[in-house]
Amino acid sequence: MGNLPEETEWLVGRRSELAQAARLCERSRLVTVSGVGGVGKTRLARRVAAGLQPQFADGAWWVELSPLSDGSGLVYALAEALALADQTTRPLLEVVAEYLAGREALLVWDTCEHLVEDCRQAAATLLTVAPRLRILATSRRPLGLHLEEVLGLDPLPVPALEAHGGGRSGRGARGVSQGGDGSDGGDEPADALVLLTGRAAQAVPGFTVTDANRPELAALCRRLEGLPLALELAAARLRDMPAAELNKRLDDRYAILGNTETEDCAADPPWHQALRTAIGWSHELCTPAERLAWARLSVFAGTFDAESASRVLADERLPARQVPFLLNNLVRDSILQWVPTAAGERYRMLDTLRDYGAFWLRGLGEEGTLRRRHRDHYLARAQSADAAWIGPEQLTWYERTVADHPNLRAALDHCLTERDGHSALELAGALWFLWYACGFPHEGRHYLDRALALDTAPGPARAKALWTCGHTAINLGDTETSLRLAGVFRAGVAMEADESAVFAAAYLEGAALAVHGRPAQAAQALDAVPGTRPNTGRYDAAWFLLQATRAFVHVLTGQFVEALTVAEELCAECGRRGETWMRAWGDYLRALAALQLGRAAEAAAHARTALGGKRRLHDSVGMAMSLDVLACAYVACGHAEQAARILGIGEQIWHGLGTPQMGSPDLVAARAACEQQARRLLGSGSYETAFDTGYGTDLNAGITHALTPPDTPPPTSSAPPGPTG
Repeated sequence: MGNLPEETEWLVGRRSELAQAARLCERSRLVTVSGVGGVGKTRLARRVAAGLQPQFADGAWWVELSPLSDGSGLVYALAEALALADQTTRPLLEVVAEYLAGREALLVWDTCEHLVEDCRQAAATLLTVAPRLRILATSRRPLGLHLEEVLGLDPLPVPALEAHGGGRSGRGARGVSQGGDGSDGGDEPADALVLLTGRAAQAVPGFTVTDANRPELAALCRRLEGLPLALELAAARLRDMPAAELNKRLDDRYAILGNTETEDCAADPPWHQALRTAIGWSHELCTPAERLAWARLSVFAGTFDAESASRVLADERLPARQVPFLLNNLVRDSILQWVPTAAGERYRMLDTLRDYGAFWLRGLGEEGTLRRRHRDHYLARAQSADAAWIGPEQLTWYERTVADHPNLRAALDHCLTERDGHSALELAGALWFLWYACGFPHEGRHYLDRALALDTAPGPARAKALWTCGHTAINLGDTETSLRLAGVFRAGVAMEADESAVFAAAYLEGAALAVHGRPAQAAQALDAVPGTRPNTGRYDAAWFLLQATRAFVHVLTGQFVEALTVAEELCAECGRRGETWMRAWGDYLRALAALQLGRAAEAAAHARTALGGKRRLHDSVGMAMSLDVLACAYVACGHAEQAARILGIGEQIWHGLGTPQMGSPDLVAARAACEQQARRLLGSGSYETAFDTGYGTDLNAGITHALTPPDTPPPTSSAPPGPTG
C-alpha cells in the first residue's frame, strides 16, 4: 500500500547511508535526511521508503512539499497524499491525525526546509496521536523535534589524486586510491565518477571512458566535490566540450566567484561552493534566451506543460515560437526534467535550480510581472475547464486540472498575498469542480472563505464564489452554512439576466435540505424552477446537479417511478453531451430507484456502471455511494457474501471521508439495513470474514472485483433494503 513515486533513475552508491537510514527509521519515529541542495536527499529517501514499505501494514506515503509556498497548504498536501476527502468541518489536521491514529504507516515528507515550523508542529501532533506512525523527512535543515534523528548526507566519494601528484588538486578528495583510474581503493571506481560517466553516456552518443580522458573526468569529480546535481549538470555539458575544457572553465568560475549569487557563502562547507559554481557555470553556458527562460520558469510550482510555459514566458523578448525549442534545450542540459504523466508530457525543475532561477528573475525586475502572467494563465485555464466540464472533454480536463493543482494553489496564494480579492474570487469560484468533483472540499473552503472576506463587492465573481462555497459546504456536511449561502446567493443573482442562476440557487437550497433529511422542503425548492434546461449561463452544471438532486428527493419520498424517469432523463442528456461525472450520478440514482421497484438485478447493473464512471474520475464520494447501493442490490439478489465483501471495500473509502453516507440519515439507515440483512443471511462469523476480506483488499483491486458481475444468475427478491419515504 502507498503512493511512492516510481524510480526512474538508478541510485549510485549510498550503500552505507541506505543501511544507516533504515536502522534509524527502525529505532526512531522521526528521521530527517539533511544536506545541501542537490546532494541526493530525495532519491535516497525514495529508495529507503521503498525498502521499508513491506514492514508497514498501512503502507508508505509520499508527500511532495516543494510546490507549497505557504505553510497553510501542508495539511492539504498530507490529506491529498493519503487520498482523504474528508466531509466534515473539523480542522483537517485533526482529521488526518484521527485517520492515522490506528494505522501502521510511513509518511515521507520531501523538501521541508521552507516549511520547517509548520512541519515541526504537524509532526508533533501526528506522532503523539498515532503511536505506530513514522515520518521520514528530507530537508536542508532539521525539523528540531526532540525525538528527531538526523542523517547528514554528504556528497559522493570522489577519485583520489594520483600517487605521483599529477592531476588537479580539487578540494574534498575523500577517496584513498593511489591509482589514476578513479578507484576508491578497490577495483570499483569512486561513486562520483560512476555517476558522472553514467550520465555522460546517456547525454553523449558514443561516450566512453578512456585512458586519455579518465584523469580529467576524475579531476572534474573532485572539482565538483562529488555533489550529484553538479555532476549531472557537468555530464550534460560533456556533449558540448571535452572534460579538459570543462575543468578549465570551472577553474575560471572559481576564480571569479564572489557573494553575488547567495548570502553567507564564506560559512558554507566546500560543496556549497561547488554547487553554486556548477549551477552558475551551467547558467553561463546557456544562451541568453535559455537563461531568460530558466529565470521565468521559476514561477511554476510542481509540473507544467509546454502550453503553460509558452503562455507565461512568451513576450517580445522571448517569442512563443522559441519556447518549445528552449524547453528541449533545458531538458538536454539537465535544468529541466521531462515528466510523462496521464495529463500528457510535462516538465519540472528541481528546487535548487528553481531557487537559482528565481534569484535571477528578481534581479531582472520581472518577478511581479511573471507572477501575474502565471495567475492570469491559470485563471483562464480554470475558466476553460469550468465551461467544458459538462462535456466530452471532462476526463481530459480532470487529468489536466489535477496535474495543475500545485500551480493553481500557487496562483491562489499569490492572489491572497497580493490582496487581489477579485482574481481570488474568480479563480476559486471557477474551480468548483476541483473542490467538489475531484475531492478537495476542505482546500476549496480554505481559499473561498479568504477570497470572500478579501473582496466583498457584489458582482458575478462574488456570486459564483458564494455558490461554490455553498457547494463545498454541502460536501462537508455543513448544511447550515450551505442554506445560509443559498439565500445570499439567490439575493445576489436576483437581478441578473443569467437564466442558469435560478437553477443554481434552487440546487444549492434543495441539495442542502435533502442531505439534511428534509426531502419535502427540498422538493418545494427544486420544483420552483422551470422544467426546461437553460441554454446559456455561468452555471452550466446547475441543471444537471438539480436533476440529480430531484431524482434523489423522489427516492426519499417514495416516488420511485418518478425518480427513475428523472434519472434516465439526466443520463440521456449526459450521453448527448458526452459527459461522465453526472452520468455516473444518474446511474447511481437509477440503481436506487430500480432497487426500490424490486428490480435488484437491474439495480446492480446500474450501480456497477456508476462505480465505473466514478472510478474514472477518482470520485471518492461517488465510488463509496455506488458500492453501498451495489451491496444493497446484491443482498436483494441473494448474494450476501458478495454484498458483505463490497461493504468492506466501501468502508475503506468512507473511513477517509469522515461523514458516513454524506450525513444523510436515509442513506445511513439504508447501509445499516443492508449490513443487518447480510449478517442475518450469512451468520456473524461468515459476514465478518467476508467484510474483512473486502476491507483488507487493495482498493483498486477491490473496485475491479466489485465491477465484475457474480458468476451465477441472481435470483429475485421482494424485500430490498434501501432508502424509502
